[in-house]
Amino acid sequence: MTKAELVAAIGKEAKVSKASAEKALNAFTATVTKALKKGDRLSLPGFGTFSVTRRKARIGRNPQTGKEIKIPAAKVAKFKAGNLLKSAVK
Repeated sequence: MTKAELVAAIGKEAKVSKASAEKALNAFTATVTKALKKGDRLSLPGFGTFSVTRRKARIGRNPQTGKEIKIPAAKVAKFKAGNLLKSAVK
């Protein structure tokens, strides 16, 4: 599903215009991004939880040459699906 298709589906489900649905979706993604940047956790009961985890630095390999490379430590966004979402997808 593309962003345009998601906006259209949100607009239809909420019975609002596509412009309003796009504003709401943009506000949601901006808010989640700001919360994760601060290191906060965002939980939507039944849907899932957005969080930030820290990956340690490690040694990897270039698949073409086999040469070892250093992969630096990083913060990564993580999403864990909630029970209602998991059961709906089954």
